[in-house]
Amino acid sequence: MTVSRRTFLSGVTGMALISATQSVSALTPRQSLGPFYPTKQPLDSDADLTFVEGRDGVASGEITNLYGRVTNTQGAPIADALVEIWQCDAFGAYHHPRAGGGIDPHFQGFGKTRTDSQGGYRFRTIKPVVYPGRAPHIHIKITTASTELVTQIYVQGESTNDGDFLLNAINDEQARRSLVIPFEPDAEGGSELVAVFNPVLKA
Repeated sequence: MTVSRRTFLSGVTGMALISATQSVSALTPRQSLGPFYPTKQPLDSDADLTFVEGRDGVASGEITNLYGRVTNTQGAPIADALVEIWQCDAFGAYHHPRAGGGIDPHFQGFGKTRTDSQGGYRFRTIKPVVYPGRAPHIHIKITTASTELVTQIYVQGESTNDGDFLLNAINDEQARRSLVIPFEPDAEGGSELVAVFNPVLKA
């Protein structure tokens, strides 16, 4: 069953979260912001990247519910953090002036939300695809009152991970693996995927 936009957005706060699988003492490694962070945030920049306000249609690609919990190094949740993500569309094009503005008119390309009282966040987006010279990835930026983390999320089992220069620039194997997560079918059924990413910040 396809999750409606209203149902998805209403379920952001207070959702059940899967426990963090990485050590809470290990900081999530930083990666570059990249050239396609929006120069001007789109009018429609909510947590559902698969739908653009005012357009009749749904984004191409494998719809994915990306969610997780933002904590500090002691495992405490970080509430009210600003979480932003951006990625190319299903055709490998970023919705950015330097990349031609994208191909899929129904894909937002960028979204933002804030963590709830338990550090939880959630996005509805698509499974990332190969971009020229890069393995599939989603950029994520998390901003708190005292710190900022910019990093990237990669797809577990993706063969191009082995040749991605940014991912493999992380020398520590455990830190590198913390950015590579499964994109799996929803256990409750349906055609959408689920991906869980639990970043750890110094805060």
